[in-house]
Amino acid sequence: MSHFSQIKTQLRNLPILKAALTELGFDWKEGPCDVRGYQGMTQTAQVVIEQDNGYDIGFVWNGQSHEIVTDLQFWNQNSSVDRFLKQITQRYAYKTILQETAQQGFNVAEQHQAQDGTIRLVLQRWSA
Repeated sequence: MSHFSQIKTQLRNLPILKAALTELGFDWKEGPCDVRGYQGMTQTAQVVIEQDNGYDIGFVWNGQSHEIVTDLQFWNQNSSVDRFLKQITQRYAYKTILQETAQQGFNVAEQHQAQDGTIRLVLQRWSA
């Protein structure tokens, strides 16, 4: 019986996911590589964050998005699973907005991060 938990996400763009993880300070390995779990079980993932305890966090493509695969019993991060996912999702959304709006000719005119972590962006585009 597998100890791996699968947590659904809306993370679809792998390069943006990797950039978000890097900006958040996570060391990650590019896959395909194994996510290590209970009693030597493994699962193949596109991105893996190795934990010091020998049990990893992986991002696995399920055909629609990159879901998190890990053994929650051996979670070894500074924050809860929920907080971890919220941080990654926010940074991923931020990077996606910047990429998509830049492709449409927008520039960031103003950016402010509130104490609660909320990011406010003001975008502008000049037209002739």
